[in-house]
Amino acid sequence: MAEGWFPKWRLKGAGEGAIVAPDERLSLLQTGVMGVQHAVAMFGSTVLAPLLMGFDPNLAILMSGVGTLIFFLIVGGRVPSYLGSSFAFIGVVIAATGYAGSGANPQIGLALGGIIVCGLVYALIGLVVMALGTGWIERLLPPVVTGAIVTMIGLNLAPVAVASVSNSAFESWMAMVTVLCIGFAAVWSRGLAQRLLILLGLLSAYLVYAVVANGFGLGTPIDFSPVFEAPWLGLPVFSSPSFELGAIALIAPVAVILVAENLGHIKAVGAMTERNLDPWIGRAFLGDGVATMVSGSVGGTGVTTYAENIGVMAVTRVFSTLIFVAAALLAILLGFSPKFGALIQTIPGPVLGGTSIVVFGLIAVAGARIWLQNGVDLGDTKHLIVIAATLVLGAGNFHLAIGGFTLDGIGTATFTAILLNLILVRRSRV
Repeated sequence: MAEGWFPKWRLKGAGEGAIVAPDERLSLLQTGVMGVQHAVAMFGSTVLAPLLMGFDPNLAILMSGVGTLIFFLIVGGRVPSYLGSSFAFIGVVIAATGYAGSGANPQIGLALGGIIVCGLVYALIGLVVMALGTGWIERLLPPVVTGAIVTMIGLNLAPVAVASVSNSAFESWMAMVTVLCIGFAAVWSRGLAQRLLILLGLLSAYLVYAVVANGFGLGTPIDFSPVFEAPWLGLPVFSSPSFELGAIALIAPVAVILVAENLGHIKAVGAMTERNLDPWIGRAFLGDGVATMVSGSVGGTGVTTYAENIGVMAVTRVFSTLIFVAAALLAILLGFSPKFGALIQTIPGPVLGGTSIVVFGLIAVAGARIWLQNGVDLGDTKHLIVIAATLVLGAGNFHLAIGGFTLDGIGTATFTAILLNLILVRRSRV
C-alpha cells in the first residue's frame, strides 16, 4: 500500500515509552502546551536577528510561523522542525545595505531581493537532492569547510558589534553589563531556561538599563509611549523587494550555510528519534527555501531550521511534528500585535549591541564546534590552509571586484573555502 503525503498520527498512550515519534501525537491540550514551549524557545533569536538587520521583528515572528507551516506541508509532516530568523544573513545584509545598526533599515529592499534569490537557490538545491541524494553536498561541503565558513561569519561581524556600542562611555559600559548578564544566565540557569539564556540575559540587562537611565538619568531613557499608543491587533510593516546584482551576489551564497545547517539538524533529529530522515532531506531543503522566498517577498528575514527547538525536543523527548503547527499558529498571532512589536523596539541600543557581541561570538564558536564534533584533523595541512585562508579573508572583510560588482569578505571567503577544499582534496588523491 502506497504511503500518503502525511503520516497518520497515532495518539501516544501512557506507558508506551518515553519518546513521542514524529508520526505520533499527544492530546490537543498537551500539543498546545508543547507548542507554547517551542514558541518561547525560538522567540529570542527570531526577534534578535531582524533587530540586528533593521527588519520589523513583528513581521519576522509572523513569517517564522508562516514559514514553519510551509515547511510542514512540503515535508508532509515527516520532519519535526521550527523555522526562525537565520543569523547567517546578518553579515551579508549589513554589507549589502550599509545598515548602521539602529532603527529601520532604509535599504531593506536590496536585502529582500537577495534573500528571495537565496531562497530560490536553496529550493533548487532541494529539488536536485530529491533527484540525486545528498552525497554530492557532503563532498562539496565537508565539516572542515562548513566549520570554517560559520566561524568566519562570526569573526566578520565582530567589528559591527563593537562599533555599535562605541559612541559613548555609557554605551560601552552597558554593553559590558549585557555581556555579563548573559554570562550569568548561562552559568546559573537550568533546564529549558538555559535554552533561553540570550533572552534572559537581554531582559536582565534591559532592567538594569531602565534603572540607571530612567531612574538615575545616566543615559538616554527608554520611551514607553509607543507601547501604550500601539493597538493590540494590527498588521506588521510590510516591505517590497528590489533586485540589484551586487546585493544578490552578496546574499545568495548564504544558501550554502542554510544547506549545511539544515542537513546537520536533520541528521541530529534522526539520531535522537532513531528514524532515518534522509529520504526527506530534499523536501526539507525545498520547504526551507520556499519559506525563505515567501518571507523575503513581504519584508521578512530569511529563515532556517532552529537548533533551539531541537534542544527542546532533546530535553522533552517529544518529536511530534504537530507540535510545530501549534507553535507556528501562536507565532502568527503574536505577529499581528503592534503592541508586542512596539515593546520589542524599546530595547536600548547598548543592550542590543552587547547581545550582538555574545551572539556573534557564539556563531564563531559554533564553527569550531563543527570541527570538534566531526573529528576534523587540524594537523592536516590541507585542512589548515582551507581554514586559515577562509578566516583571514572573512575577518579582514577582503573585497574582490568581479565585473560590475564587488564580492565582500563573507562571499569571497565562502567561495575560497569551497574551491580550496575541492582543489586540495583532488590534489591529495592524485
